[in-house]
Amino acid sequence: MIVHVAGRVVAKELDRVEILTKGGVGYELLIPLSVYESLPKLGEDAALHTHLVVKEDGWQLFGFSTPFERRVFQRLLGAKGVGPALALGMLSTLSAERVVRAVREKDLATLQSVPRMGRKKAEQLILDLADKMDDVQVDTGAGGPRPAGGSADDAIRALVSLGYTTGDAERYVKAAIDGGGGKLTAPELIRAALGKVGTR
Repeated sequence: MIVHVAGRVVAKELDRVEILTKGGVGYELLIPLSVYESLPKLGEDAALHTHLVVKEDGWQLFGFSTPFERRVFQRLLGAKGVGPALALGMLSTLSAERVVRAVREKDLATLQSVPRMGRKKAEQLILDLADKMDDVQVDTGAGGPRPAGGSADDAIRALVSLGYTTGDAERYVKAAIDGGGGKLTAPELIRAALGKVGTR
């Protein structure tokens, strides 16, 4: 089992990063938005906690900034109907801390703000995990610095990858920019756009 990857960042996108280890092995890790925000610049070193998902059609390696974030991801995979893509989407739309609180407090509205998370699936998630989050301590540590740059196009692509249609993604991003988000980085713009969901 691969549980930790450290090395030089050779490529990064909003949903994935490539890390080249000192031994010359390169790993592609799928990541939530919070990890992208904390990644260093290309060519600099990074270390991520990982979870390996083995499927019939291949292996997928997921990367997280903290053991807490990885633990929440792993708990989400234990819920009926929640696969790696949806679990990653939850950690990108919400934070790991908000996911834990929403499940503990049976907050359907917050859970339903996640793309592809309808009411029935949110109810099933709470049913499966409400009593399995007691030993998951909410991590209050500060995250790393956010990267400079970003664009509306990046934000739109990220929203589409989370399950929104291109038209909806463009509308939410435009609303975020109109609301004063013109100078935000791509991750900040994505969060601002997600805040517009259901308000227009």
